[in-house]
Amino acid sequence: MFTIGIFGRRNVGKSSLINALTEQNLAIVSDIAGTTTDPVKKSIELSHIGKSVIIDTAGFDDDSELGKQRIEKTKQVLQTIDFAILVFSENQFGSHENEWIENFQTFDVPFIIVHNKCDLEPVGANNYLPLHHTVIDVSVKEKINLQAIFDEIVSSFPRKRESHSKGVAEQVRNDGLVADLISPNDIVILVTPIDSEAPVGRLILPQVQTIRAILDENAIAITCKTEQLQQTLNTLKTPPALVITDSQAFAEVEAIVPKDCNLTSFSILLARQKGDFSTYLKGTPHIGKLNDGDKILILESCTHQSTCENIARVKLPNLLKKQTGKTLQFDIISGLSPLPDDWETYAMVFQCGACMITQKQLHNRLKPFIDKGIPVSNFGMAFAYLNGIFERAVSSLRA
Repeated sequence: MFTIGIFGRRNVGKSSLINALTEQNLAIVSDIAGTTTDPVKKSIELSHIGKSVIIDTAGFDDDSELGKQRIEKTKQVLQTIDFAILVFSENQFGSHENEWIENFQTFDVPFIIVHNKCDLEPVGANNYLPLHHTVIDVSVKEKINLQAIFDEIVSSFPRKRESHSKGVAEQVRNDGLVADLISPNDIVILVTPIDSEAPVGRLILPQVQTIRAILDENAIAITCKTEQLQQTLNTLKTPPALVITDSQAFAEVEAIVPKDCNLTSFSILLARQKGDFSTYLKGTPHIGKLNDGDKILILESCTHQSTCENIARVKLPNLLKKQTGKTLQFDIISGLSPLPDDWETYAMVFQCGACMITQKQLHNRLKPFIDKGIPVSNFGMAFAYLNGIFERAVSSLRA
């Protein structure tokens, strides 16, 4: 998911811009400064990009005590976005705007500068304007030059490639999910256990994303439950090019899938797509070095009702204790809740596939641990290691 943040002073037209870009009246618009108090999110499907989220933020020039709290929330948005739009109007560009440009650069966020209300006053010379950044002159009210904003957003999006599918004009993102693992007409089996953790009436997001990625490569996706895997393999005239399983079923699936067939998990594919894969590869074997009393942090980047079959809260901790034979302490954090104050004391960190957060959010989430040298692993890699099949699960994905 591509995430775009809109920043600027109060009353420069940020909320009007998000309404214009989404073609919906989603954000409250008023002449009263400070109408937007907290970040407001809106999903939008962008051409050549796909599912995206635009975030409207509070004005960063509010010096009141409450305004300072709002600005802190606005700053937190910087850690979650892939792209920023800095809005100003009436040629009022000064130290506030330059401070936020520095913030964008600190968090390595690409950005564009937009001058709104050009129908009232076109952008002119301003000593504060940065020399090496183009300013897009627009009028949200009169819908002038809005397409130029979309064009700049698309041009900043990561490199794209043509799909293998013949006759398909769309472009798909080269996100490293399965594109280099399969070829057109290959058969890929997806093993999807249905237990109490499985959502009612649908597949989970990693499974859906993987099916789409397989189809984008003009390959064939076959989905089955764990107990149907052997029957599925028996019905095939040619062996599958790849088997992808839910990580918790690694032991059962590995025992069935022929040794010469590539095997991995949804979580490991997501780890390669979104995370620092080499860091995961290096960190996972530290499981074998854990000691009695070590503190383990488990990061589950979504929030849902826990059951006895929950991977983060039940299955992974139990398997870690059983296979290592150590007495371990576990802390679990859901969503993007703040890290514990004593985060430096953890012996190891385990991150889920992160299907519900952006790559930027995942990077900033794990960066403190990586910088500190605390080993980081992924749920899928941990299950593979604990089941003695780590090398098999990652071998086809290594660079």
